[in-house]
Amino acid sequence: MAASAHMLGRLTLSWLAVVAAAFLLLRLMPGDPVEVFLSHVNISAGPETVAAYRVQWGLDGSVAGQFLRWLGGFLTFDWGVSYQTGRPVATDFAARVPYSAAIGFGGMSLAVIAGYALGFLAAHHPDGVPDKLSRSLAVAGQALPAFAVGLILLWVLGVQLRWIDALGGGSVERILLPALLVAFFSIGSMSRLTRAGFLEVKSSPYFRTALAKGLSPLGALWHHGRVAGALTLIAGLAPELAWIVGGTAVAEIVFGVPGLSERVVQAVNHRDYAILQPYIALVAIWMAVALQGARLLRRVFDPRVA
Repeated sequence: MAASAHMLGRLTLSWLAVVAAAFLLLRLMPGDPVEVFLSHVNISAGPETVAAYRVQWGLDGSVAGQFLRWLGGFLTFDWGVSYQTGRPVATDFAARVPYSAAIGFGGMSLAVIAGYALGFLAAHHPDGVPDKLSRSLAVAGQALPAFAVGLILLWVLGVQLRWIDALGGGSVERILLPALLVAFFSIGSMSRLTRAGFLEVKSSPYFRTALAKGLSPLGALWHHGRVAGALTLIAGLAPELAWIVGGTAVAEIVFGVPGLSERVVQAVNHRDYAILQPYIALVAIWMAVALQGARLLRRVFDPRVA
């Protein structure tokens, strides 16, 4: 119980620190939200009108006071209205989060499963086809821009092969293909991590003992190495979680998915803090929960992990 309370307290403090820092950085961005809004609607307003908008949007008073007001509203699901559209932010997010979550979770799940399987085969056949494929995917994931790969995929499947509806479509275009794009850039690195875990077991004395007892190389590697492969994969998951957030945004924009990213891009252009602040807070929650979940998984596989 004490350990759980300590973990929850640490997660809460980390989340508050990230959200507060982001809140301050948003205020330091060039461009006042009220002035940007009035410029977009082509209205010439006096100081009284500007002041009224600032009060209405919670932009009056000190930055600390604004943060506390916003934090109280966020925790009670009173997220206000978008400066740009005038629609409730919570309602807007509720309609868009399922798309983003399906793409992000789907891409991450595909990357973990495919990366683990490919890493196992690469360790079983060093310098074989699976190993070369794993290495190539890792290099491609670092070298190729996700936006360009998404456009090429859209052009080949939608324009050349006509397998998908490039301008709309259903779940394939809106969920499956974006999730595959997200997974593509993580499979390589995850497979290399898994490969390293399996290779460490492959060089151990107990692996050679298993071979001497009659186990096949494939069976011995799986029997003795599957936990080590999972541990190395989980340990290196943190950077991939950050990519999955960014990769989901790219995939949504390329495939025209009505997820959160479209609104976030518009919000940046309009300095719409009402959209940006809860988005950052939700991403911070996702990162904190996912990292803590990975840590708990490592404890399950290896009780020696503190």
